[in-house]
Amino acid sequence: MPYSETAAQRLRAELGSLPGLTEKKMFGGIAFLIGGNMACGVIGDDLIIRVGAAQYAASLAQPGARVFDFSGKPMAGWVMVAPDGYAAAEDLARWVELGMAYAGSLPVK
Repeated sequence: MPYSETAAQRLRAELGSLPGLTEKKMFGGIAFLIGGNMACGVIGDDLIIRVGAAQYAASLAQPGARVFDFSGKPMAGWVMVAPDGYAAAEDLARWVELGMAYAGSLPVK
C-alpha cells in the first residue's frame, strides 16, 4: 500500500530540520527517525506514532487513534492515527511532539 505523500509532507514540515532526523522506507510506508530511532511515519493515509509505554493508553484514547497492528500482532507503545485524528494542525503537532519526545529519550543508534 503506498503512503500518502500529502501526510508525509505535513510531517516533514512539522519536523523541520532537526539534527539527526532521517527518513527511511519502513512497513510499506515512510518513517522519520531521530538519532536512528523511529518517531513517526505514514502508512497509507494513517500516521504511525511511537509513543512508548507511559503514553500508550492515553494516546489510544485520543480521536482517530488505534492499536498499531500492522503484522497481526499489536505493537505496544505504537499507535496509528486516522486522518481525522490529525487533520487540524494542532493535532498533528501534538502527535509529532509525542513521537519526537519518545524517540529523543532513547539512546542514539
